Amino acid sequence: MEEHYSCDPGHLAQMNTAELRRTFLIESLFAAGQLQLGYSFDDRAIVGSAVPLQDPLTLPGSEELRSEYFTQCRELGVLNIGAAGTVTVDGRYYAMENLDCLYIGRGSRSVVFSTSNPQLPAQFYLVSYPAHAAYPSALVKKGSATALPLGLAAACNQRTIYRYIHPGGVQSCQLVMGFTQLADGSVWNTMPPHTHARRTEVYLYFDLQDDARVFHLMGTATETRHIVVADRQAVISPPWSMHSGVGTRRYSFCWAMGGENQIFDDMDPIPVSALR
Repeated sequence: MEEHYSCDPGHLAQMNTAELRRTFLIESLFAAGQLQLGYSFDDRAIVGSAVPLQDPLTLPGSEELRSEYFTQCRELGVLNIGAAGTVTVDGRYYAMENLDCLYIGRGSRSVVFSTSNPQLPAQFYLVSYPAHAAYPSALVKKGSATALPLGLAAACNQRTIYRYIHPGGVQSCQLVMGFTQLADGSVWNTMPPHTHARRTEVYLYFDLQDDARVFHLMGTATETRHIVVADRQAVISPPWSMHSGVGTRRYSFCWAMGGENQIFDDMDPIPVSALR
């Protein structure tokens, strides 16, 4: 399991590009036939992917977690950004189409990923946080997600937010998860930016064309930094860091949060005039 250590604002201000990418960017995801995991010490988030082909992929316990099985003390969110596939949790099958989301509760001993067509595989994105209680596993189809249109075409940020795991939807201990889809001609995922010091957030950018990139903005208002992100790469956003982003063309991104509360609107906006 690849490890990503945290840092404070003063350390981030001194980082060069390579250091920023090594600390906050998860580049190696969605390799065919593999299960990949990265561990962040910010709120102990685990980010990963599973792309099964002919053979299913089983989510194991790990030496890093000191656990017999992965969700022994954790909960897990799974978003399928590929073709049709199945996640089997303790013998129960959950058929997942593109952009369906599955919540897997603490205490689920067996989690197995499989794909319907190895030539066109499912691509499962995984986000996990520690859990203090067990809640039932639940599948949410994209059509059943809570959809919230936001933004304006004139501001280049017209988008729809789809919420899956949240207080008004699937119940969890601390995981909040969904995705945002930008409209054609829109490129900003949010502006002005904000912080929410009570939660870590992880962004997975996807549905980018090969020659497209997203400039993910982070840091403090007076010490901004950026990371250039390609398709199917994820960025860890520490609780103290602002987060915003702009693409060279439209894209989608999965957002997942964990921390002290699950209130989606618990955020502190930063005026654009304060940015440096």
